[in-house]
Amino acid sequence: MPNRRQFLQAGGLALAGLALPTSLFDLDRANAGGQPGRSSGTVTIRMRSDDRGARVWFDPVGVRVPPGATIRWLLDANVHSATAYHPANGYAPRIPPDAPPWDSGLMTVPGQAFAVQLDVPGMYDYFCAPHELAGMAGRIVVAARGTRASEVVVPGPPPEGLRAASAASLAVLPDIARILREGAVTIANA
Repeated sequence: MPNRRQFLQAGGLALAGLALPTSLFDLDRANAGGQPGRSSGTVTIRMRSDDRGARVWFDPVGVRVPPGATIRWLLDANVHSATAYHPANGYAPRIPPDAPPWDSGLMTVPGQAFAVQLDVPGMYDYFCAPHELAGMAGRIVVAARGTRASEVVVPGPPPEGLRAASAASLAVLPDIARILREGAVTIANA
């Protein structure tokens, strides 16, 4: 039977493993030769807030993943959602036309998580429902390593009658070329 020290060490190692970001390059290697539609790894995006709740953001705000990767949103604090810009969620689409939309619903308990698997290559923009007007949005680019920005499928102009993304949310979204170059983009001074 493990003693208290061994138990605490094992728990600490397990927590440390959860805190480590998944390497995008490991996701690419896992996807090489993988079967379409099969998950090739998981990337965690944290849903953050300052102590007073005045600043809210996704961390990272931009990320590139290979097709088949799973994106997992993890609630750190406050009340947040991970919601695709899509007519099913009341907005003009900002995800690939063949990609299914998602909405986590309101997440209220720190440590709560929500995940989706993204198989269709292209640009996916999403937001936090209670904080969209405050600019809490993020961008995922599903593309193989070596893809150029000009090759990424970007949704066209919003159809008439659908709500567009707020100017505040669009302002925080990193450029596709930067995401492809850096792999993950965080908000400075967050």
